Amino acid sequence: MEGERKYITCEELKEHNKPGDLWISIQGKVYNVSDWAKEHPGGDTILFNLAGQDVTDAFIAYHPGTAWQYLGKLFTGFYLKDFKVSEVSKDYRRMASEFSKLGLFEKKGHGALYSILIITTLLHLVVYGVLKSESVLVHLVCGMMLGALWIEGAYIGHDSGHYQIMSSRKCNDIAQILAGNCLTGISIAWWKWTHNAHHIACNSLDYDPDLQHIPVFAVSTKFFNSITSIFYGRELKFDPVARFLISYQHFTYYPVMVVGRVNLFIQTFLLLFSRSSVPNRTLNIMGILVFWTWFPLLVSCLPTWSERVMFVLASFTVTALQHIQFTLNHFSGDTYLGPPTSNDWFEKQAAGTLDISCSTRMDWFFGGLQFQLEHHLFPRLPRCQLRTISPTVKELCKKHNLPYRSLSFWEANLSTLRTLRTAALQARDLSNPVPKNLVWEALNTHG
Repeated sequence: MEGERKYITCEELKEHNKPGDLWISIQGKVYNVSDWAKEHPGGDTILFNLAGQDVTDAFIAYHPGTAWQYLGKLFTGFYLKDFKVSEVSKDYRRMASEFSKLGLFEKKGHGALYSILIITTLLHLVVYGVLKSESVLVHLVCGMMLGALWIEGAYIGHDSGHYQIMSSRKCNDIAQILAGNCLTGISIAWWKWTHNAHHIACNSLDYDPDLQHIPVFAVSTKFFNSITSIFYGRELKFDPVARFLISYQHFTYYPVMVVGRVNLFIQTFLLLFSRSSVPNRTLNIMGILVFWTWFPLLVSCLPTWSERVMFVLASFTVTALQHIQFTLNHFSGDTYLGPPTSNDWFEKQAAGTLDISCSTRMDWFFGGLQFQLEHHLFPRLPRCQLRTISPTVKELCKKHNLPYRSLSFWEANLSTLRTLRTAALQARDLSNPVPKNLVWEALNTHG
């Protein structure tokens, strides 16, 4: 029976990496996902990025055990001949299997319930304070509470986007729209599109959209080459405007984080009203319309324009804490150019992420994402389990001499500012040609 098997080599598999011709390998079997790409719940971008190689580790990370049954109809009949699994991957797969046997993926705790209670309470307080009080101080506090509400809403949207937090998939989808589109004004469709690509190509300068912030930020001087974003399909031009803005990015970092929400609103509209294929476009648009109905109405209930501006800025400023957290997790991590590769899943995640150390009392504030490496390795794992697996992940990193970075919130801020300052000083030096910048960067890499 073994002799009847048909084999292809890794080099032959690499040839099937184009739209309309997408092949992948999972545990030695080769699958044709060309027609399935548009139906893939995680979007087709992931498959485009990983096509033509073995994707076993990524598949394990993103899919529950029930997903394996759907692979049969995609099987090409070929097996991968010469692929060797690294020792790190072997350990990662064993770890994933052990966590599954312990039932950690099913033990979801009460995080979602607590977040819903917090959101409901804050929403009532904000509306009551705006409508019933004439105090400027109360209105200021209401704006801050609205920011906290948006943070909790984002965590609900994030969790429900990675795994099922509700009793059924339909309820889970509704929770995503309510928490994302209706409550925060940010489309869950946009979030899935960018976030899944980020997870797969963690800290790839040309594949990870979460690092592509030209002309405002550049975490690496490689951006000075005006590299092409594979995700957005356009050149990230390092022009005089970008050079000027990046030259001062370590000063503008926090102010930009305060107004960063405006960019998320814009990105949501650009996607939903684009020609791109958007899952549940109508439902997403309806959810956004709900947000842009209640939010302006709430702001308009404040008595003066100065209070309205104060209220919005207060909410944005509080929400900036979450934007800062997200950037701390990756801005000072190691970066690379090119697509994600098949046999270094664990290594790339470890190199590109940074954990935030904190006490258990602060877990609610970070939404579990202070354990960023753990989350990237096991994105389907409920947030309440991330602290549990942290020592095991740390030991595996130590065993294979891989980085496991865990800094305090303050230290992580300093690390990020150092990274931004390093690139900023190089951007200011108009006399330095790009090759010299890259050598300088190699000698002065932070993170």
